[in-house]
Amino acid sequence: MRPCLLHSIWMLGFVLCLLSMQGLPVRSGDFNRSTDNITVRQGDTAILRCFVEDRSSKVAWLNRSGIIFAGDDKWSLDPRVELEKRSLLEYSLRIQKVDVFDEVPYTCSVQTKQHTKTTQVYLIVQVPPKISNISEDITVNEGSNVTLMCIAYGRPEPMITWRHLTPTARDFEGEEEFLEIQGITREQSGRYECKAANEVASADVKQVRVTVNYPPIITVSNSNEATTGKQAILRCEASAVPTPDFEWYKDDARSRRINSAQGLEIRNTGSRSILMVANVTEEHYGNYTCVAANKLGITNTSLYLYKRVSPTKPMSSSERGSNVHYKFKGPGTPIDNATSLAASLWLMANLLFCLFCTC
Repeated sequence: MRPCLLHSIWMLGFVLCLLSMQGLPVRSGDFNRSTDNITVRQGDTAILRCFVEDRSSKVAWLNRSGIIFAGDDKWSLDPRVELEKRSLLEYSLRIQKVDVFDEVPYTCSVQTKQHTKTTQVYLIVQVPPKISNISEDITVNEGSNVTLMCIAYGRPEPMITWRHLTPTARDFEGEEEFLEIQGITREQSGRYECKAANEVASADVKQVRVTVNYPPIITVSNSNEATTGKQAILRCEASAVPTPDFEWYKDDARSRRINSAQGLEIRNTGSRSILMVANVTEEHYGNYTCVAANKLGITNTSLYLYKRVSPTKPMSSSERGSNVHYKFKGPGTPIDNATSLAASLWLMANLLFCLFCTC
């Protein structure tokens, strides 16, 4: 019992000595004190190395919170902390699942019969980048000012970059947590990517969608021609956000709004509207107006349905016989080739006669 009692008394004195050493300044001329830095990624295991000169040395680990180990006796209540002894003279400290609150200086104090030697280890915990807050998807009107937010944490502090996910994939230089867009245009709508990066691990990336509302603009307006009794189609397309509503009118008269009735059918699909005439009659020819509207504006365009005149079917030589084939060049009386030649000769003769009589 006497050796055990003596050991306990000696250890108690050693512990009291360690407690009295906490907070003392480090002297530049103290060659029995060394310093080291250990860098560990968050969640990994840290090994703080310490070695004794002989087995009779008394050793302990402590930090700012107090004593962790005194000899083989564990004073800390943290289950993540254990001793690492791979050799008889090793007295290292193992900390599992390291977190940022473990980032404090640790001291290994070794006391021999001749002197006391301390090794101080600074534990540096690196944290992978993580985006903790980003703006929600937003919808704005064209010309508005937009601010996008992206908050991230990490050690070292991550660098924030923004990118507009378009075919050109433009990066916004010099931007950080907040991206300012003044007078946003429809071309600036789409997804924006926020990337937080440091050298610890892969970058964290998140996206936010920006929808830009703008009034309708007619992009396609196709007139057509059709033969009586056939089918005809008039097509109208408009670019707008939100998607526009379409209306059709006949002969520029707002009172003559067209509905899907009386042989007419309107088919609206997204930004496209088609007016179909199943069986064209004389009443269907003329001017039509396509109107596109949303909550930001209204626009229209005129389309025409022309009458197609079927070409004259040429007659064979057996069908012609002695009949004369007329060619219609426009309004007026049809004239055959022989009659036209005779009339020209007669006109020339009369002209010469008049000149001769005058002279």
